[in-house]
Amino acid sequence: MSPLLGLRPELQDTCTSLGLMLSVVLLIGLARVVARQQLHRPVAHAFILEFLATFQLCCCTHELQLLSEQHPAHPTWTLTLVYFFSLVHGLTLVGTSSNPCGVMMQMMLGGMSPETGAVRLLAQLVSALCSRYCTSALWNLGLTQYHVSERSFACKNPIQVDLFKAVITEAVCSFLFHSALLHFQEVRTKLRIHLLAALITFLVYAGGSLTGAVFNPALALSLHFMCFDEAFPQFFIVYWLAPSLGILLMILMFSFFLPWLHNNHTINKKE
Repeated sequence: MSPLLGLRPELQDTCTSLGLMLSVVLLIGLARVVARQQLHRPVAHAFILEFLATFQLCCCTHELQLLSEQHPAHPTWTLTLVYFFSLVHGLTLVGTSSNPCGVMMQMMLGGMSPETGAVRLLAQLVSALCSRYCTSALWNLGLTQYHVSERSFACKNPIQVDLFKAVITEAVCSFLFHSALLHFQEVRTKLRIHLLAALITFLVYAGGSLTGAVFNPALALSLHFMCFDEAFPQFFIVYWLAPSLGILLMILMFSFFLPWLHNNHTINKKE
């Protein structure tokens, strides 16, 4: 007899959803190992690894979003899951960004060639759409009462504030996350992953009720594809332009403005 049969139906469904997410992580981990062993062309290797990483992130986030909607009275539980799966992604998706903004940041800072960046961006966008339809097919199996395939094709607008506040929210989230990503490089790996997971959880807590706090264009495309179709200008500005603006401001501040300010201060002291 399955150990889940003794649980209440809602707990059975929650455990099933968690099991699905962990199964995706394990399958993607296996696929990454095979890809590393079999793919020797750098372009194909970069494309596949970025595709797999984005697929894992999007599929798990679809399921997390579904769980959060079923347990609105227990936000702590949802934030705990966000923290846990942020740790899981950080541990298992090393070497990939799963975020077009991360690729843009590396290209702007000279850490990635435009050709490699274009390949990674393409992989992320293709994976975002594939994950959406794979999730829908999985939900169509009806493994839990939460899984309704029609839900994944409906637009549930997550933007609960006016356009200006929504842009500020996504830009600030992107700015803070990628600033931490850039400046935590010298921190020990285990500690860095916990710090980033804590930051993601905080940003979701602070901005989740405003825009969903996505700050990832590929993830936003996967989660809200129908909303992009119905209100493209608004969603393009909030979920694509705003995070990119956050990246640009972060690079301008840390690469140009702060060094310029430091140099001016040093010159003034000498005088």
